[in-house]
Amino acid sequence: MNSYERVCFNILGGRMKEKRDDFIFLRNDMMRARMTVPFEAYMATAYVSSALVGLLFGVLIGFLTYMFRLPDLIVYYGTLPDIIMALNPFKVLIGAVIVMAVCLVVFGGITYAIFLIYPGILAGERKRNIDATLPYAINYITAMSTAGITPAEVFRLLGQSKIYGESAVEARYISREIDIFGKDLLDALRIAGQYTPSSRMRDFLQGATASISSGSNLTEYFRAKSEQYTRENRLEQKTFLETLGLISESYVTALVAGTLFLIILQSIMSTISGETDPLFLYAVIYAIIPLGSIMFVILISSMTPEV
Repeated sequence: MNSYERVCFNILGGRMKEKRDDFIFLRNDMMRARMTVPFEAYMATAYVSSALVGLLFGVLIGFLTYMFRLPDLIVYYGTLPDIIMALNPFKVLIGAVIVMAVCLVVFGGITYAIFLIYPGILAGERKRNIDATLPYAINYITAMSTAGITPAEVFRLLGQSKIYGESAVEARYISREIDIFGKDLLDALRIAGQYTPSSRMRDFLQGATASISSGSNLTEYFRAKSEQYTRENRLEQKTFLETLGLISESYVTALVAGTLFLIILQSIMSTISGETDPLFLYAVIYAIIPLGSIMFVILISSMTPEV
């Protein structure tokens, strides 16, 4: 924990212990994300941060509302109750207080929601990284196992490597269960398989556990899984390239040929009609083309597998 999280934990940490059973999903996401912050400290930080952000925006926007006298812009029509007419001289102050309360709830709630979904997002990022590096990590495991190195030492060596990304992190947690908590290899593999965010890694670890329990040749299992994931990786790359080709054709059709046709058509129509301010042409040039290009960039970026 950093100093801020420690302060938050000292303020609300004791009360957060009572909420462990109410946030099982969050605890599981934090385990899958391999977050090192304790659940109580994380929730205390979420509550304190939500309150601080809500107060900050509430005071700021409420102050601006009062300074610029925005409630004076409200115009009343018809007959109003006497109580509203009596409070009319104070409507600037009352409006600022209402705005402050609304901002406190809105911005505080948004901050709290971000804290709740952040571990799940982080776990999803780890899942993609594990799926991308797992075939290469298993090739490394197969090579080490073929050389006669014990399975526990194989995972320890994999965890020490820096080129296999989150797959190496999962291997480090297996080694931690063995070296620090005194678990045997089977229990360490079961625990790692239970909390890994990647279904492919879970399947691999469960298969390794079954092979060790049944006394099968673990090296042959590693070799078979290496070949399997290599084939799957090639198929995914082929599918991605085909999809990328389809997206490129759509981009050329929609944002190159399509917008060029619209620009030429609008230019001709503006010349014929004598229009001096072609708003549609400006919309195509300054809105549709840039926003469409950004949309395609985001789409391709989200689809591109990690390497």
